[in-house]
Amino acid sequence: MSTYILAGDLGATKTNIALFDADDLQRGPQFAESYLNAEHDGLHAIVRKYLAGKPSAISTACFGVAGPVIENHVRMINLDWEVDGAELCAEFGWQSAWLINDLKALANAVPFLQPADLHTFQAGVPEPGGSIAVIAPGTGLGIGYLTWAGGRYTAYATEGGHASFAPETDLQTELLQWLRPQLGQIAIEHVCAGVGFPNLYGFLKASGHASEPQWLADELAAEGDDNNAIIVKHALAQTPGSEICQMALQLFVEILGATSGNLALSMGATGGVYVGGGIPPRIVPALERYGFMKFFLGKKGYEDYLARFPVQLILQPTAALLGAAAYAKQAG
Repeated sequence: MSTYILAGDLGATKTNIALFDADDLQRGPQFAESYLNAEHDGLHAIVRKYLAGKPSAISTACFGVAGPVIENHVRMINLDWEVDGAELCAEFGWQSAWLINDLKALANAVPFLQPADLHTFQAGVPEPGGSIAVIAPGTGLGIGYLTWAGGRYTAYATEGGHASFAPETDLQTELLQWLRPQLGQIAIEHVCAGVGFPNLYGFLKASGHASEPQWLADELAAEGDDNNAIIVKHALAQTPGSEICQMALQLFVEILGATSGNLALSMGATGGVYVGGGIPPRIVPALERYGFMKFFLGKKGYEDYLARFPVQLILQPTAALLGAAAYAKQAG
C-alpha cells in the first residue's frame, strides 16, 4: 500500500492540492485539484473537502504559502488567512505538516524539473553547483534562490518582491514618479506582478502615453474583477486599438527582464535563473517580442558575464506542488 505526501500550493487567489507517492515523487501529482480561496473560510476547509474520498495513508503534508513563514505559522499578506502547521497536524492526524514560503516550494522543485518542463531563453554555460535564482510573478512577486552544499541544492525564500523598484527607462521613471504620491515606497511587486498591472495601465492612461478606446473601457467595466486577463489577451493578440494594453504588457516585460538581471547579479546565479509564476508561461510571445532578454542582459560592462547564465522559463504548472512534496520528504 502506497504512503502519500499531501502537497499544497496556497496563493492569494487559489489553492492547488495533490498527493505524491512518498517512494516515487517523479510519478508526479495524483488526484490534483484546485480551489478558489474566496469560496472557503480557510485552508482547513479546503483540505477537508479535498480529502473526502481520497486515500487515507497520508504520512505528512507540506504547503507552499504566499507569505513569510515564522515557526511553521503564517499570516498571509494578500489574503486574510492564518495557517498553523501544528493545528493542521492535530486536525488531520498527520505525522508532520510543514509550511514553507511558496517561492521556497517552487525553488525546491528546480532540481527535479525535466527539459520538457522548461522553455530556454538562454542556454548559457551553467557552473556545476552554482547558485540558482528563481523569480515568479503571479498575483504577487516571489523571489527565491538555491545554493549547493552537501551534495545537493537547498532552497531559500526571500521577500525580494518588496524591494524598491529601480527604473531602467525614461518611461519607467515617469511611472515611478506617478505612483509615488499614491503608494509612497514603490516595491517591484507594484509594477511586476498581477497586483501591478492596474498600476501600469492606469499610469499609461492618466499620463496620456496611450489612450483607452471606449470599446475597451466598456469591456473592462463589464468584466469587473479580471481586467488583467483582458489587458493581456488584447496585448498578445495585438488587437487594433489596444495599444494601451500592448504598452502595459511591454512595460511589464521590460521590468521583469531588468529585475531578473538584477537578481542574477545579486545572487551570482551562475547555475541559472528560473522564471516561474502564473503570468510568464501565458505570455511567452510577449517575452520574446518585448525584449525580456535584452533587459536581462542590459547591465553595462556585465553583458558577457550575464550571457553565461542559463535563463529558463518554468512551464510545468505543478512545479510548486512537486517542490513542496520534495521538501516534506527531505524533512522526514
